[in-house]
Amino acid sequence: MQRRFDPIYLDHNAGGPLRPVARAAMIEALEDTGNASSVHGHGRRARGRIEAAREKVARLCGAGSRAVTFVSGGTEANMTALSPAWQDRGAPVYLDKLFMSAVEHPSVASGGRFPVADHVVVPVDSDGRLLLDALETVVKDASPGLISVMAANNETGVIQPLAEIGALAEKHGHFFHVDAVQAAGRMEIDMDAWRADAITVSAHKFGGPQGCGAVVVRSTARVPSPLMVGGGQENWRRGGTENVAALAGFGAAAEAALEEASQTRHLAEMRVRLETGLRSVCPATVIFGEAADRLDNTSCFAVPGVAAETALIALDLDHVSLSSGSACSSGKVSVSHVLTAMGIREELARCALRVSMGWNTTGPEIDRVLELWPRIVDRLNPEARHRAA
Repeated sequence: MQRRFDPIYLDHNAGGPLRPVARAAMIEALEDTGNASSVHGHGRRARGRIEAAREKVARLCGAGSRAVTFVSGGTEANMTALSPAWQDRGAPVYLDKLFMSAVEHPSVASGGRFPVADHVVVPVDSDGRLLLDALETVVKDASPGLISVMAANNETGVIQPLAEIGALAEKHGHFFHVDAVQAAGRMEIDMDAWRADAITVSAHKFGGPQGCGAVVVRSTARVPSPLMVGGGQENWRRGGTENVAALAGFGAAAEAALEEASQTRHLAEMRVRLETGLRSVCPATVIFGEAADRLDNTSCFAVPGVAAETALIALDLDHVSLSSGSACSSGKVSVSHVLTAMGIREELARCALRVSMGWNTTGPEIDRVLELWPRIVDRLNPEARHRAA
């Protein structure tokens, strides 16, 4: 009799399963009522839930609670931070250019509220790390601008040299934004060490609800101009009635993720097991960003001659969900701009798959992938198993 296996989810960088503690907090909030801007008892209870969540998200980000502005998700958070207009100690400041790496998420690569003519893209090395010399060349004589760099790449897991980038920003008088969407809950966030003026996070990457994120500033004296205006919600930084239930779930997930952020050794061990197993099946397996510091939960790899799109379908038929890279492309499998920027040739980039683990990933799930992988490769391109590294 054929064995039956539970579905395996290994696409946490696209969005993690909702944590039980987040679900419980959301249900409790949904069973209550009240607009957090109202002064009666129901409104005060709603306000209390939001402020409790704000404190938990602030702790996750190493910030004060007043530094946190809740928004609808990572994209809106980045759009808010990517503003040419900021307030700095009560005075308006206008930034001339947006400097960003060539491997940024589409929500940053779009440039936010900066005109396209004011975008400056900085190259990366073959492992996807921003080239610091190239960054300094373009910022050293420039008028004050905004440098925007992700903490860790969503496709490869490669961690950027944030403290060094922040030092350059400070040295040359620029503002600094860090897209920490993939980093939150998976590595330490230290805005002071990074010298980051603002970071952005999204709840669903670490087990909170979808459609909920935050902009976190290092100092409330230096903030970007609002993207959403209207009422005085979020200290006048983001208009619109707050989604109390989602924010309650956000806070609960942030609290749980903070406890796990310094205890990711088991994820690193599973990643080593995965990558070692992949290479034992196919010695020619390429691990992207392997020489760089990476998030413990992420492995982006390719077997030359095994197309990602076909492999994804084969894995899905065996109830294993992973990704070919970013999930923000309307479900399309296309050549990754991240791998292209790293100098990876197109035919290999089209073979790239991403495994991203999370709070509920187990060792037996990784073992199951390694059990399936040889059969899939043999079915799709049996010659691939015999190519040398």
